[in-house]
Amino acid sequence: MAPVLLRTAETAAADRLDPAHWTAGRLPPEVAGLAARPDTLAPGSPAKVGILDLGFAVRGGRTELVERYQKTPLQIMRPLWIDPARPDAAHVYLMATGGGVTQADRYRIDVRCGPGTRVHLTTQAATKVFRMDQDYASQLVHLTAAPGAYLEYLPDPLIPFRGARFYQRTAVTAAPGSTVVLGETLTAGRLARGERHDYRVLATDLEIARPDGTLLAVDTLRLVPGGDRRTVTGPAVFAGHDHLATLFVVSDLRPAAEIADTLHRALAPYGLRSGVSTLPEDSGAWLRLLDDSPVRTAAALAAAWRAVRLLLTGTPAPDLRKT
Repeated sequence: MAPVLLRTAETAAADRLDPAHWTAGRLPPEVAGLAARPDTLAPGSPAKVGILDLGFAVRGGRTELVERYQKTPLQIMRPLWIDPARPDAAHVYLMATGGGVTQADRYRIDVRCGPGTRVHLTTQAATKVFRMDQDYASQLVHLTAAPGAYLEYLPDPLIPFRGARFYQRTAVTAAPGSTVVLGETLTAGRLARGERHDYRVLATDLEIARPDGTLLAVDTLRLVPGGDRRTVTGPAVFAGHDHLATLFVVSDLRPAAEIADTLHRALAPYGLRSGVSTLPEDSGAWLRLLDDSPVRTAAALAAAWRAVRLLLTGTPAPDLRKT
């Protein structure tokens, strides 16, 4: 009889620190062409690999964090139960202690939400991607929602500084019967310093799928300003605006058309450029919006989130205060 190998906590930690765990592997050509060993700290050096691995389950009638592994510069504080309408829902703030993403940084975030859990994930502040002279930085995000889970992932905006080189891949596995609300906001750069599309490359991949691999959504973005910024300011991308925001809602709690109509009504008062559509298999809806005002963009995205949450759960969203 072959020996049984038990995966201990020490083994799991070693697996997470293996380069295969936090390396993107398949890279877009626009990013792969920049890969190099920098003169500064290389990938895998101390403080260059940030890892968060979180698992949630229902315990004693509320959602609890039952698994946690964190490696600086990524970390969290303890979950908060701040929703008076749903005291069973856990709210978690993701933090980066380094103040921003630098060249050769490799981040990975894994979140597993068990059956019946209610989890809201957000960031403490905007993600700043600093200037890079060599190599690139990457972030891998894996979100898994089991049947009956309700997961919201709404990070603050991503701000690429002049010369930034960044790749982000987000993979969502949403089981039938689960709900996943996923938002993202990209800015044209550090606007207060007059930086608009001065980054070297900003590439993102998003895939939302069922556990059996059935794709519900694929969203690919490749921003390479180069010498002709029209490649990123044209009608198919930023359309001359400074902020681009997206919200995906995967749920079977309401028909996809009803979710889409709710999103459309929520955006109407803001008068910004936007579009709403349903997802395949009647699995939900999504929106994309463009605007020049960060305040108006954030308000419109928040209004859409609040409206869809009220539709799906019957309870209003709590006030998420950040300082």
